[in-house]
Amino acid sequence: MSESPVVDPAAAEALPFVAPCRRLAVGAPLRWLRLGWADMRAAPLPSLAFGLAILALSLTVTGVAYRFGTGWLVIVLLSSFIFVAPVLAIGLYAISASLERGRRPSFGRCLAVTRARLGDMLLYSLILMVISLVWVRAGSAVEIFFPTGDGADFVAVATFFAIGTAVGTLFSIATFAASAFSLPMLVDRHCDAVTGVVTSVNAVLRNKPAMLVWATLIVLSVAVGFATGLLGLAVTMPLIGHATWHAYRETIDAAAWPVHPDPTPPA
Repeated sequence: MSESPVVDPAAAEALPFVAPCRRLAVGAPLRWLRLGWADMRAAPLPSLAFGLAILALSLTVTGVAYRFGTGWLVIVLLSSFIFVAPVLAIGLYAISASLERGRRPSFGRCLAVTRARLGDMLLYSLILMVISLVWVRAGSAVEIFFPTGDGADFVAVATFFAIGTAVGTLFSIATFAASAFSLPMLVDRHCDAVTGVVTSVNAVLRNKPAMLVWATLIVLSVAVGFATGLLGLAVTMPLIGHATWHAYRETIDAAAWPVHPDPTPPA
C-alpha cells in the first residue's frame, strides 16, 4: 500500500471526522495472523523483547494481586489486561511499520517511535486505565455475590459466573471496538484520539463477521498464554500486535491524514 506524503498538520481542519473503512472478508483475520508471523520472523529480537516485557508485567500483576488480594482478583486483573495491552503494543506497530517501509527495525527505533507518539497516547491510555479500574471494581462487586455455604448449588454458581462473564463481555466489547484500529492509526498518522476511536468503532460495526473472527482469535491467543502459565504471552502478544498493524492497514483508508515522520535517521 502506498503512503501519502507528509503535509502541514494545519490542514487537519479540513479533514473528515472519521476515516473511511474498507469491507473485509470473513477470513481476513487469518491473513493478518500470517502477516504478523512473517513480521515476527523478520524481526525476532525486538518482537520477543516486547513479548518478554508483556510477560514480566503479567507476572508482576499476578504476583501483586495474589499477595494482596484473592484468586478472584487475580482473574479480574488478568482479564483487565485486554484494556491496556493495545497501548503496550505500540512498539510492535512500529516494527511492522518499519518493515513495511523497507527499513530495518530495531528495539531502539521502536522506543524512539513510542516516545515520539507518547503525547498522542496519554489521553487514550488514561481512558483505558479508567475503564480497567471500573472493570476491576465491577469484578470485585460481583465477587460479593459468590454463593457460599452448603446452599451453594450448581445453579447458583452457574448464575454467578454467567453474570460475571456478561459484565466482563460488555467491557471487553466496548474496549475492543475502540482499540481495534485506533492505536495503529495514531502511531501512523497525525490524527487525534477521538478521530481514531470513532474510526475504529465505525470499522468494527461495518465489518461485524470479520471482527467476530478477529476477536475470537485474540481471545484464543490470550487463552493459550494463560494455559502455559503466562509464558505463551511472550509469543502470542507480539503476534497479535503485528497482526493488528496489518488489520489497520487493510481496513482503514487513512490516506487523507499526514504520515508521522520516522523519528530516527535511516539505518
